Amino acid sequence: METVAGMEMPAVAITDLTNFYGLIKAYKAAQAAGIKLVVGADFLLEDPADRDRPHGLTLLAMDDTGYRNLICLISKAWQEGQYLGMARIHREWITQFSDGVLALSGGRQGDVGQLLIHGHADAARAALTDWMAIFPDRFYLELHRTGRPDEEDFIHGVVALAADLDCPVVATNDVRFHVQEEYEAHEARVCIGDGRTLDDPRRPRLYSEQQYLKSPEEMEALFSDIPEALANSIEIARRCSVTIPLGEPYLPDFPVPQGMTIDEFLAKQSHEGLARRFEELQIADESDRKR
Repeated sequence: METVAGMEMPAVAITDLTNFYGLIKAYKAAQAAGIKLVVGADFLLEDPADRDRPHGLTLLAMDDTGYRNLICLISKAWQEGQYLGMARIHREWITQFSDGVLALSGGRQGDVGQLLIHGHADAARAALTDWMAIFPDRFYLELHRTGRPDEEDFIHGVVALAADLDCPVVATNDVRFHVQEEYEAHEARVCIGDGRTLDDPRRPRLYSEQQYLKSPEEMEALFSDIPEALANSIEIARRCSVTIPLGEPYLPDFPVPQGMTIDEFLAKQSHEGLARRFEELQIADESDRKR
């Protein structure tokens, strides 16, 4: 966050994969640095036709309602959507929890991107039309330029599709490490997580050395040919404002018998449980119980 502030960036987004792992730490750091934090998460979208190839999707909270809806989607993904150990969401869940949420297409890894890359233009158009219906005026086609395969072909196709359907595009930077020199260390971490070695010729190369935190000037140079994509990144930051209350404990509103408070019911359960433990441990002497 100090680096972001030093680059005079007014806002930055954090999107962990199907979770809010770093959210509170980032939120506090952003506040301390005078940065607006855009709250969101990356998701894997279940493809009913091919469960082994989920699609990427990024969802951002526009307001507190959207923040709560993202919490619900994350919870459902882990409770009901796991497949091979990975949490996924279903399209009908997104429709159910779309209020207050702004969506990014996931770039090349989204369903629209994958369809375009594989030459299915009509299916890509249909998919984009569906997303724009679920997120009216809140769906953006995401563009990356990180030196990875198919990026430029994807950008040419998606910009044309966006113009045809009047869907906004946005330039984002898929940041994975702080500075460019950390690329090798990042690759080592990926290999450790995947149980592979760096010199394994069969391991997938999913990242590039360009996925470092770029300055606004670097992003302007990268997308000088698509200025509206840069302008929309600022527009999204303006549209997304979430306030997370900190330092306030939240206890569940647990159902209790009629005529009792939660405190009274908890005390009753505690004493009854302690009595059962005494019996299990065969502690009958009153002096021993008091100890």
